Amino acid sequence: MLNTWVVVPTCLPIVLRRCRACPSGRFRANGKFRVNANHKLIDAWLLALCTACGETTKLTVLERRNVRSVRPELLDRLHDNDLGLAAELLRDPVVRRRNRIALDWDGAWRLDTGGSTHLDREVIDVSVRFAARIPIRPVRLIAEGFGLSRAEVERLIAEGNLVSAVRLSGRLTGDFGFTLKR
Repeated sequence: MLNTWVVVPTCLPIVLRRCRACPSGRFRANGKFRVNANHKLIDAWLLALCTACGETTKLTVLERRNVRSVRPELLDRLHDNDLGLAAELLRDPVVRRRNRIALDWDGAWRLDTGGSTHLDREVIDVSVRFAARIPIRPVRLIAEGFGLSRAEVERLIAEGNLVSAVRLSGRLTGDFGFTLKR
């Protein structure tokens, strides 16, 4: 029987960017936007606060775009400070590259395993689904899902009792599956 685990984001990730007011490099985005129109041009920023000093930084979303070229539903979401839009924009690689930021997902996700009824079987097949592109080490996911230490999971991989079609040693952001033989 195939078990399905789901990695779900619980909040917005920490934005890693150097603060200009203090030595901190961590910002918390809260879903607030600033929109500024100048005649027919529009600018929009996602606001983030430094976790140490509270300094605000602006992450560019739109820059000197013609107002007519922006979808009305996007403008409505910007004006409504849509938290879902903030999450989408932080996951967008174009926005991250333009603003030269990285994301720290520690503590911003949870693993839903669907219960522990599968632990007593001899062979356990698991399919892991990602609700968002969150970079996580599969060894950490498997350890958390089964309540094992990471060293124990790595030992199972080395012994061949934990197999997968993908490499389990790096970080993954997409769906994968694995089989555990006890």
